[in-house]
Amino acid sequence: MTPNVADILIEALPYIRRFSGMTIVVKYGGHAMVDEQLKTDFARDITLMKFIGMNPVVVHGGGPQINRVLDQMGIVSRFINGMRVTDEQTMDVVEMVLGGKINKSIVTQINRQGGKSVGLSGKDGELIMAEKLNMMHQPDDTKPPEIIDTGLVGKVSRINPSIIRTLSDQGFIPVIAPVGAGAGGETFNINADLVASKIAGALEAGRLIFLTDVDGVMDGAGKLISSIDAETIEKMMEDRIISGGMIPKIEYALDALHNNVKKVQIINGTKRHSLLLELFTDKGIGTEVTV
Repeated sequence: MTPNVADILIEALPYIRRFSGMTIVVKYGGHAMVDEQLKTDFARDITLMKFIGMNPVVVHGGGPQINRVLDQMGIVSRFINGMRVTDEQTMDVVEMVLGGKINKSIVTQINRQGGKSVGLSGKDGELIMAEKLNMMHQPDDTKPPEIIDTGLVGKVSRINPSIIRTLSDQGFIPVIAPVGAGAGGETFNINADLVASKIAGALEAGRLIFLTDVDGVMDGAGKLISSIDAETIEKMMEDRIISGGMIPKIEYALDALHNNVKKVQIINGTKRHSLLLELFTDKGIGTEVTV
């Protein structure tokens, strides 16, 4: 063992001790889900976290994979404010891809690294109860906002985390597809970032980590902000420094913090072993969101 490797292990030691026994919810998405090396790195990171005493819980997305299957089937997708309008035919594909192909692929990757992983849909054990989401859409400033029917797009009404706790206590790593069950038996497609936030809150997780394709939250000069609070976030949104796809992630992060999650981090999942670098080094690599 070289001195450099020994130094790395010594630097990680206090964090390993601090995180032992902690529930850490990881939203897994973006390029890290399609690049083969990054997929392997993610599975190794999650497995290592479990072996050293943490309780990782994975919530995954799958937009690009769903798009690919829909294209192959000749089903045209329509998006409003970044939200996929989901009819019954589209929902069948979403459930098949998320709860089947993607979910089981992640489970297999983790198991191949020596972990014990179990795949879940939000419908299993009524883990994610959902209701229909109606969106407000304003085409332009001259017209009043209108309610848009997005079909089987849902929002979380309740999380029943007992199945997650049971699996974690038995040494398993839960991997969850963001599909929810309606009160009338409907199946709803739900934003994976939202699901991760709500599950983290229900578990009172010590950490919620969003894997993205960017380094984190950037300031006006394009420099990474290592820590950001709610007041600064509000001002940066007003100044449109925080915009686009980062806005919902920030909103879900703040929601989690207001629901007993201890800390939220937004990191770049395209960097190899990004989870370990964020958790076990003094500097970390992303943005920590605080209230």
